Amino acid sequence: MEKSVRYVLTFVLLLFVCNAAAQEGNVNMSQYRLGVGDKILIKVFGQSDLSMETRIPDVGKINYPFLGDLKLVGLTLSEVESLIYDGLEGDYLINPSIAVSIVEYRPFFIDGEVKSPGGYPYQPGLSVNKAAALAGGYTERASRSDIQIIREKNGQQRTIEVDVGHLIQPGDIITVPQRFF
Repeated sequence: MEKSVRYVLTFVLLLFVCNAAAQEGNVNMSQYRLGVGDKILIKVFGQSDLSMETRIPDVGKINYPFLGDLKLVGLTLSEVESLIYDGLEGDYLINPSIAVSIVEYRPFFIDGEVKSPGGYPYQPGLSVNKAAALAGGYTERASRSDIQIIREKNGQQRTIEVDVGHLIQPGDIITVPQRFF
């Protein structure tokens, strides 16, 4: 009996570890953190003068009515909603209803052995293969292994090696290397 319980626990632990490893590079959009270049819509219901659509500029701050400069880079959408709610509630509005959504994600960039390197609009669910297709496809000399992504996380840039099925994130820089024959 103990032996079978041990096997079950080992199996469950293995599933958990594999799932965590598979999700390491993938985007959980509910925890998506805003960055420079993201375009957002702030909607305060019943208050059209407090609703706005804006792109987050290089400084990472927007100027919001009554509240002044708000630093949004690094915040989730729910954190932005809370920030605006806390600022407006009481002095300006009673129990404001606020919704923040992403209108357009910041672009990703792809370079190396693709036909049209450059920046492209990000779409959720975009893999390296799909990103290469947006860039005109791979060149004849493109390696489909050893692909690198430079990704910013918590203010730090890090390089990760991925395969063509790996999901990318907004702001990623994908490098497709040349293969050796």
